[in-house]
Amino acid sequence: MSETTDAVDFASAMAAFESKSFGQAAQRLGPFAERGNAEAQHRLAIMYQNGLGIVQSDSEAIKYMQAAAEQGHALAQHGLGFMFMEGECTGKNPEEAIKWFTLAAEQGLAGSQTTLAMMYEEGNGVEKDPAKAKEWYAKAGF
Repeated sequence: MSETTDAVDFASAMAAFESKSFGQAAQRLGPFAERGNAEAQHRLAIMYQNGLGIVQSDSEAIKYMQAAAEQGHALAQHGLGFMFMEGECTGKNPEEAIKWFTLAAEQGLAGSQTTLAMMYEEGNGVEKDPAKAKEWYAKAGF
């Protein structure tokens, strides 16, 4: 497959996702996710997590979300943090949640910065730290 064909196929897969043609998106994104494309992995994780166009699967959702997060995909890091914070698709693990939210927050993701601020403010998974909470709120623009 040529790079041009690959790019067209990926664009087509993303367009299917964006137009909520999830069954088609899953089929088209699958090969990209298997080859390590972080964006495809993130989108496939969302579809598995919510049963969009494919059978809902916690194990597939966490597998793809983690694969994308480990490649530095900020939205996947946030999503993985959320999974660990809420115990969705996996067991609750506030320490892991903090780790993934921090990685995403350091890339400038405001949602992760805000979530971290709240976790430090409430002492959720970390020692209560009002100064650190204030710092993350400030980075998030609050």
